[in-house]
Amino acid sequence: MQIGTLYIVATPIGNLTDITQRALEILKSVHWIAAEDTRHSKKLLAHFGIQTSIFSLHNYNENKKCESVLAKLKQGESIALISDAGTPLISDPGYRLVSEARKQAIPVVPVPGACALITALCASGLPSDRFCFEGFLPAKSSARLAQLKNLKNETRTLIFYESPHRLILSLKDMKKIFGTDRQCVIARELTKTFETIHEDTLENIIQWIEQDFNQQKGEFVILIRGNEKEISASLESIEQVLAVLMEELPLSQAVKLAAKITGEKKSIVYDMALNREKGKGKRKKMSRDKS
Repeated sequence: MQIGTLYIVATPIGNLTDITQRALEILKSVHWIAAEDTRHSKKLLAHFGIQTSIFSLHNYNENKKCESVLAKLKQGESIALISDAGTPLISDPGYRLVSEARKQAIPVVPVPGACALITALCASGLPSDRFCFEGFLPAKSSARLAQLKNLKNETRTLIFYESPHRLILSLKDMKKIFGTDRQCVIARELTKTFETIHEDTLENIIQWIEQDFNQQKGEFVILIRGNEKEISASLESIEQVLAVLMEELPLSQAVKLAAKITGEKKSIVYDMALNREKGKGKRKKMSRDKS
């Protein structure tokens, strides 16, 4: 008997027309759809005329239902896993099911689509080459502050999800740890009618939200610029390592070794090396002109 396939299907985060044609075809063709909230997902399925049988798989029953879902797959039945919105497993249930399916050699096929954190990042104006997704922060302030302290010196762009009733509390804790002037972007109700993407310092962002109750409604992605002081210090240390190596080695070897020592991307180190070479060339030309 042929084993069934577990499809991980991304659904829209707001605007229903963002669903992909492939996602629609798979949701119509599978034997079952596993949904985080069947009531919510039935509205999506009804909108597109999808009549596939649906059952719930959420944080509170995933462990219990995992074996029965795997049994269906082993019997040759195909299943599509969806969350309430966006890409499953990103701060949503499904990790244990996918992990067990892979351990048992059951095919797991991703069907990409909308994802709130990527949607927010690409329109934020913050550095997008390196970022750190932290999901939802802890509900208790003490635990939240402890987690934020661990991220204080993080140089990558930080991305969080947050609920309306904890938005201001979380932002105020971020201000305590990251400082009043750290750059922040609030992405609210992405792809929906009242989509808002607003950038300012943490101090000003908090004031803006407190003064407008409408900005406290909906679903939120919070993006925080990485610690630029740490970035500057890191680049300085890379420059120092590179300077020593370039005195002794050819450029390509110096770049390769510097990247290995510092852990920085080879392309970034290479650009730094080229800039050093250009700087040397300019200094030599200036000294010749003076003489």
